[in-house]
This record gives sequence, C-alpha cells and structure tokens, in this order.
Amino acid sequence: MIELPVVAPSATKHNKKPDWLRVKLPIGKEYAKVRSIVDEYKLHTICQSGNCPNMGECWGAGTATFMILGNVCTRSCTFCAVATGRPNEYDADEPRRVAEAIKLMGVKHAVITSVNRDELKDRGAEIWYQTVVQVKQESPTTTIETLIPDTKGNWDALYRMIEGGQEVVSHNMETVERLYRNVRPQAKYARSLEQTKRTKEFGKRTKTGIMLGLGETKEEVFKAMDDLVENGLDVLTLGQYLQPTKMHHEVIEWIHPDTFAMYKEEGLKRGIQYVESGALVRSSYHAERHI
Repeated sequence: MIELPVVAPSATKHNKKPDWLRVKLPIGKEYAKVRSIVDEYKLHTICQSGNCPNMGECWGAGTATFMILGNVCTRSCTFCAVATGRPNEYDADEPRRVAEAIKLMGVKHAVITSVNRDELKDRGAEIWYQTVVQVKQESPTTTIETLIPDTKGNWDALYRMIEGGQEVVSHNMETVERLYRNVRPQAKYARSLEQTKRTKEFGKRTKTGIMLGLGETKEEVFKAMDDLVENGLDVLTLGQYLQPTKMHHEVIEWIHPDTFAMYKEEGLKRGIQYVESGALVRSSYHAERHI
C-alpha cells in the first residue's frame, strides 16, 4: 500500500468547509432552460431533491439526472436530503413525460434514478422499465444510465428494472459495511453486493458510489473495493459526504484531494475499470464517461 497523505482536520460544527469544496451558484442560459423544462413537465430531479453541489455545472451543460416515482422515499437513510415518508404519488404517465423532456433537451446521455418504493410489490419496476423503453423510443441515440434502488432481494423486480435497454446500471453502496446500521439502516451490505453481482450476470455494465467522510477507515474502503470487484463492479465513484441539514449524519472528516487521488489509484490497481474520485464527485458526475 502507498502511504496516505496527511488529511484535513476532522470536521466539527466549528470548522468551515475547506477551499476545495467551494462551488459556483447555478446560473446561465442553459441552466435556466433545463430548469424551465423540468418545471413545465412537472418532473423531479435528484439534482434538486438531493441538493447536489454539481447542479450548476451539469445543468449548465444541458444535462440532468431525473428522479422517477415521486420525491418521497420509504427509507430513512441518515445521509440523504430526499423527503422520507409514505409516498402517495404513482404516475403511470411519468415515463412518457420523462422521455419527451429528454428529447426536448437533446440529452446525449441520460441518468435516471428514483426514490425507494418499498410499499410497492414490484418496487416500481414497471415504471422503471417503461421509462427506459420510452426514452429509447423517443431518443434512439441517447445512452442511459439507471441508478436503481435496493429491491430488498426481489430479484424479479431487479430484472424488470434492468431489461429495458439501458447501457449502465448503477446501485450505490453509499458507505462501508461497518457503517450500514447508522447510515443505511433499512439496507444490507451483502444484499447490495448481491444486487451488483446479479446485474453483472444479467449482462449489464455495473456501477456504484461510496461517500467518504462518514467515519470510515482506509482499510474499510479498500475492503469495500475488494468486495465490489469480487461481485463484478465496473465503475466506482467516490465523493465527499456533505451534511444536508443538522438533522442528518455529521461530517466526521474532510477528505483531502490527495487522498481521493490515492483511492482512485487503489481502485484501478484492484481491477475496477473506471474510478471517479474527488471531493465533489457524485454518482452521476461525468456519467457520460462511464459507458
């Protein structure tokens, strides 16, 4: 193993974000255009619901990550800014509206994600399938990444979600195994690994994301990488966790850019084909490069 560089001081409520985490406010004509289309078609984006720090950059380039199946999640993960509760939204017409919006925006590579819908028998799989199919029908040259939720071991639902024709299927691990109980209390580390394995066996390009700064150790990150390689992972994204509100999991550590570079080197060394690693990296950041 290469020696780790000195990291930034541990985060506390008294410490400001380091300079490398500063981002520009979303502005510009292309950003305004995308915002207008999203509003007109009454669509949800994880860019807005998740308070993504890259929204200005991505929307300014005329791209966005669409969130289907509503904006209320049945999970209560301690890192996530998306609202938690019992969803009352189920719109069978949503696939058509997403497909029309993507066509209107002229998106070359679309990322689609969703909240967890554990209360639905099929976990929302049919809406997932129809969305991908209709996007492909409206925009045949558009490539698609689907960032799908945990199906809680409903493998029939998983296969329906991923058989619509998308090029990349992502499912985020979010953190290392030890922290699952605090960070993802309704998820299971081994189950998410199996979901990645089954997706790979189905013939899809696989991807996952892990947040850093939640209290993990470097050895635990390396172990997660090894587990993911063993289960067929192709693409890994690593980014700095940012606390959405005071009610969410606190930031334990600001990860230095040199440490992110080290993790990228270690991931590639372990056999992961593509590693995106940096403080502001999120699951869909530079997604067009992950095909």
